[in-house]
Amino acid sequence: MGSRNLVICDREQEYAAAFAAYLLKKQELALQVQVCQRLEQVKRIREKSEIQVLLLSEDYSEEERNSIDAEQVFILTERAGGRQISREGADSALEIYRYQSAEMILAEIFGKCSEREAFDGLFFTKVRTQKMEIIGVFSPCHRCGKTRYALELGKKLASEANVLYLNMEVYGGIGGYFSEEGPTIADALYYARQEKQDLGVILTTLVTHMGEMDYLLPVKVSEDLKGVTGEDWIDLLRQIAQCGLYDVLILDLDEGLQEVYQILSFCTQVQVIELSDPVSQAKLLQFDRELHLLGYEDVRRKLTRQEGHA
Repeated sequence: MGSRNLVICDREQEYAAAFAAYLLKKQELALQVQVCQRLEQVKRIREKSEIQVLLLSEDYSEEERNSIDAEQVFILTERAGGRQISREGADSALEIYRYQSAEMILAEIFGKCSEREAFDGLFFTKVRTQKMEIIGVFSPCHRCGKTRYALELGKKLASEANVLYLNMEVYGGIGGYFSEEGPTIADALYYARQEKQDLGVILTTLVTHMGEMDYLLPVKVSEDLKGVTGEDWIDLLRQIAQCGLYDVLILDLDEGLQEVYQILSFCTQVQVIELSDPVSQAKLLQFDRELHLLGYEDVRRKLTRQEGHA
């Protein structure tokens, strides 16, 4: 089999070059990325090898778009909407809003292509790892440094392992520890619910990096999490584990999550952040008694306490 190609054909040279540069940083990408400014260049590539993914500017006419043979065509437009555009004698093309983030453009491309068996294994070579460790970081105490602890733990472990940090707080604080723009954990939940999607392919387009550690931004709207069930979360975690991309998954958990004890039960480790003041100790005692009362003895057994900082 010859090389597999993703071709970008756009008259805005700087735009095409910037997106290509982003793609080339994706080390797992199993496609050769090529940039063209004219359709004649695309046709010359097609004469030598197949084009799996073609991104075309909307400036080209329907006749010009139909003249190029590619397995999947995407039209870069200046309007949002994601319309399907029929192509004579070929699969329909999909419109993609060109001025959204590169991560979201790539997620849309992978989302569409992963619906077709012909694209299986086309994009990413999965790195097989041993069983994934899931570390839940939780506290019934507020302002105890839980998120700071979880992030520092993740960055420390990331020096020797592939680590993904998930902020599952109802109010995770966009713009605090995290960047303000980009895909969030709500996007990962959405894709996990799509039966035909390969979450491993999508996930690599959603994560942001903090040093050597990958993370997903927290939700921007708290209501996006309040309706998520424990079963939904566990399904997401299972799919992440099945991807084989990560050795360690760190969950920064919130007491406001539905069925949070079920999520803690799914973890392989539970680290509880504590404070020494009387009020915090009373909350920790209530938490422990509640676990016992509700039958979560497994959570109590794998629980370790870590000193927090107010």
